[in-house]
Amino acid sequence: MSIEPDAFGCPALFFWFKFFIFAGIEKINERIVMGDIVKFSDVENAIFELRGQKVILDSEVARLYGVETMRVNEAVKNNPDKFPCGYIFELTKEEKAEVIEIFDNPKLKYSPALPKAFTEKGLYMLATILKSPKATNTTIAIVETFAKIRELSHTVAELSNTQDQFKQKA
Repeated sequence: MSIEPDAFGCPALFFWFKFFIFAGIEKINERIVMGDIVKFSDVENAIFELRGQKVILDSEVARLYGVETMRVNEAVKNNPDKFPCGYIFELTKEEKAEVIEIFDNPKLKYSPALPKAFTEKGLYMLATILKSPKATNTTIAIVETFAKIRELSHTVAELSNTQDQFKQKA
């Protein structure tokens, strides 16, 4: 059995990288067994773009964390210093109507309150407030999802640049 070298030509680093990846998979499987795992797809489906930012609505944040929306909003209200401008914002009536049209959420549709949208930074701050095993696993899932979305966006941009360079040479 040969160990493939990593980018720096070091077989040992490649081995340890593979080891930690598989160890991480074991940890993820352990969380699945515990039943507190939040699926990547659940988080990904809750994220959408509003006002030029990727956000998750307060009701979806509550669903992911396994609490009532009221509890999420209480946490924000009780810690205003952790949510400066740009971390969380309230939707306008028009934005709410758009969101209802896209997501067809009956609970949101008939709620008299305007929903709040958490930006990525706001979600990180919320994670410093909510404390439980479920909250920890949900936060990990949210962080990983935003990281994967950023990575995917970066890859798409690189592919676009490569394609443009190829067209210029042709």
